[in-house]
Amino acid sequence: MYGRKKIIIIFLSSICCICACKTVPVTGRKQLNLVPNAMIQAMAFTQYDSVVKTSATLPQYDNRAQMVTRVGSKIQHAVEAYMQQNNMSKEIKNFKWEYNTINDNTINAWCMPGGKVVVYTGLLPVTQNETALAVVLGHEIAHAIARHGNERMSDALLINLGGLVLEEALKDKKQQTQTLFLGLYMVGTNLALALPNSRMQEGEADKLGLIFMSMAGYDAAEAIPFWQRMSAVNKNKLPQFLSTHPSDETRIKKLSALIPEIKTKYYKN
Repeated sequence: MYGRKKIIIIFLSSICCICACKTVPVTGRKQLNLVPNAMIQAMAFTQYDSVVKTSATLPQYDNRAQMVTRVGSKIQHAVEAYMQQNNMSKEIKNFKWEYNTINDNTINAWCMPGGKVVVYTGLLPVTQNETALAVVLGHEIAHAIARHGNERMSDALLINLGGLVLEEALKDKKQQTQTLFLGLYMVGTNLALALPNSRMQEGEADKLGLIFMSMAGYDAAEAIPFWQRMSAVNKNKLPQFLSTHPSDETRIKKLSALIPEIKTKYYKN
């Protein structure tokens, strides 16, 4: 009897997974999205507010904060245009875009689900200019657009909740679901960091990021010298940004191959 029940649970979980598949923009890859967007965004908004309030967040009149907001807003508008052109506006209709800059030497930036962006001032000496900052923000925002956080939470739910069907998992295991989210973003300290993404997700974010920054009027070619600078920094000290976003010669080669086509197709000057 126990064996039969287990088979039924596994079967229902499989059906749930099939029904929860989404398609990543541009790449067309099918991904698992078990967690309702409303739930994951609600958690993101709450935790984002906590990080901003408990950190040395720069006032919006600070020139550095203004630059982050300016670049982020341009990429946001490019994202909205891209999604509209591809009949996917409903995928971001509940985004609550926000940009904050935290005064900390950490070389890092991230975007939580729902468009919640943070840049640490330690990253700015490496970006050096707005276009390189657009490389970073395009990449980080792309993770949110591609719903990589939801995908990783979905994978973790299946592993950590023992194959429970979705309805039961989200109803009776709310604390575990919340804990998974906090673990994915290491929320709980002043610095929230995304844990390592898969190389497949990184590749998708690289490509989408280049498209978004190009549509926003930034030269995607700046991605090459930026990642070279990041690699140079890495030789002396591993920055947090690189610890969660692998950068190597292979990545730079792939970016170099993507840039000419993306500039031709998407660049708006």
